[in-house]
Amino acid sequence: MQKGKIGVSSDNLFPIIKKFLYSDHDIFLREIVSNAVDATQKLRTLASKGEYSGDVSNAKVSVKIDKDAKTITVSDNGIGMTSEEVEKFINQIAFSGAEEFLDKYKDDANAIIGHFGLGFYSSFMVSNQVDIISKSYREGATAIRWECDGSPEYTLEAAERAEVGTDIVMHINADSEEFLEKARISEMLNKYCKFLQVPVVFGKKTTWKDGAEVDTEEDNQINDVAPAWTKKPVDLTEEDYNNFYRQLYPMAEDPLFNIHLNVDYPFNLTGILYFPKLKNTVEVQKNKIQLYSNQVFVTDSVEGIVPEFLTLLHGVLDSPDIPLNVSRSYLQSDSNVKKISSHITKKVGDRLAQLFAEKREDFETKWDDLRLFIEYGMLTEDKFYEKAEKFFLFKNTDNKFFTMEEYESLIKPEQTDKDNNLVYLYTNNPEEQYSFVQAAKNKGYDVLVMNNVLSTPLINKLEQKYTSKRFVRVDSDVAEHLIAKEEPKHELSWEEKNELSPIFKAVCPENKDYGFVVDFKDLGENSFPMVITRNEFMRRMKDMSAMQGGGMSFYGDLPENMNLVVNTSHPLVKEIFEARDAAIGSELETIKSNLQAKTAEKEEVDQAKKDKKDEEIPSEVKEKSEDLERAINALKDEQKAKLTAFGKENKLAKQLVDLALLANGMLKGEDLDKFVKRSFELIK
Repeated sequence: MQKGKIGVSSDNLFPIIKKFLYSDHDIFLREIVSNAVDATQKLRTLASKGEYSGDVSNAKVSVKIDKDAKTITVSDNGIGMTSEEVEKFINQIAFSGAEEFLDKYKDDANAIIGHFGLGFYSSFMVSNQVDIISKSYREGATAIRWECDGSPEYTLEAAERAEVGTDIVMHINADSEEFLEKARISEMLNKYCKFLQVPVVFGKKTTWKDGAEVDTEEDNQINDVAPAWTKKPVDLTEEDYNNFYRQLYPMAEDPLFNIHLNVDYPFNLTGILYFPKLKNTVEVQKNKIQLYSNQVFVTDSVEGIVPEFLTLLHGVLDSPDIPLNVSRSYLQSDSNVKKISSHITKKVGDRLAQLFAEKREDFETKWDDLRLFIEYGMLTEDKFYEKAEKFFLFKNTDNKFFTMEEYESLIKPEQTDKDNNLVYLYTNNPEEQYSFVQAAKNKGYDVLVMNNVLSTPLINKLEQKYTSKRFVRVDSDVAEHLIAKEEPKHELSWEEKNELSPIFKAVCPENKDYGFVVDFKDLGENSFPMVITRNEFMRRMKDMSAMQGGGMSFYGDLPENMNLVVNTSHPLVKEIFEARDAAIGSELETIKSNLQAKTAEKEEVDQAKKDKKDEEIPSEVKEKSEDLERAINALKDEQKAKLTAFGKENKLAKQLVDLALLANGMLKGEDLDKFVKRSFELIK
């Protein structure tokens, strides 16, 4: 028996393992099984070269649990080790302690990846002792047994092992007994080892017999040694691709289509990426792309490794140029990973362009599912945006599709305003905004449907990129004013509007979430008597606030301003004005006359104060000016009070406001009930 000290102890090794290599505690199983697979493949290679004459046809890796002995054993029939090789690769790790190791590799963390023996030492994270029983393939080799309890001391002695290969026996410590559960090991093997290139066996397949689950004689192989991405596209059917997708995501809907990557220059990359059906939300489940290195699982946390918008895709990427390391910080900084990321972006753009060019009709049928992904890419990746301009589609309310170039040609004749800006009209809810859409279409305009969570930021980006284009939602103004074709007609003066607005303001609902500004426009007697519109700028700011929060939250906290546009030409509105004149017309005329007189008198007094310093103005002039100011304000308040009182009593005014609210889906609960009852009263 040989005894000695290895160049590292668990006390100084574990911090290194955790810092540089492993962010998941259960990664030890991947390392031990991967080492076993490597050893098996090496023996296969030697056999293929005629350097080993034994049978490698039944090569496999076995994982076994012994709950009574509290051990996990990983066995292979691979290349094995001699005592000299154990001494070299296990005992003499190329550093004497953590300090020296950190100093040596501080500028090249990836250099430690695959450092022979280091992956093996991850087993001590869960073990209080690890045994190696191994027999080398070399002719005349004898089996050896190595034992270590995580301290620098080890023992190395001769042992009995009939076949070539290695057993790693991990004596699980008290804190890690969860790993002695069959379900836990199954979960880990499925996560880390399900596509390794050598069969990995965990127990036997089971069957139900006499109401109980019993083992069969057949090995339970947990991995697919030749997954779809390792095959040539020409050898795969569409059904093969879909079957592989179901293998990856058993509960998911079938994908829209896929991209099979197969690159060997300037780096090695294979994989299959799938376009899933995305819901209309950014709260999609990411971490669906699985990253592999030579079929060994690396990570499924790919944010920062691939562009943000690509995290919406599903599938597998595999590259030997990706360091076998689950620390994302190192993956993100790795130059090969950055090149791969850029290449994938290009391939995705090329694939979408190809599908659009070759199968446009099919592309259009899938647009609603693709749109969120493409818009996300356009917003976050400039290189992708350049490609996407050719296949991004606008969809209008007639369910027709147009490229950006096609749509510009369509709307240019009718939707160019007086300042030569091209105005894109859109709705985010064709049903709720139906009357606005129809009013716009009646004027010969076309209306787009832009109704997902990324529509507002995309509109903002398009307007920034093309300064002569504007996007206007159809409910942001009356149809006549959506696209300014000429200078506006004569409208009511500010004073005239103030004399009318209290009537309608009085019957607008009081709500903490929104307020109303009453405006008056001549829309023609055939248009609606009243229309509620939303301020485009404030609505966009609130939409962005809902998405981004943070510095935009100010807008989100503000109540939304609604514009109640009263059509001064509509017969029903004129009827309200006539009723006002009949009820309080003489009183309003008296107030108006007094207001004009007081205003004129104040202007005279103010003229006398003009160009004089405060101390030069006589006190009686100052007092008179203040008295007149109070009198004017009192008359205005009296005027407003009479108009407000009239408005509250006028059922027609209330009915017209409620109709406008109803058209916008804003009339609910008690107010809706009152509206219905009032409607019956007015019909009688």
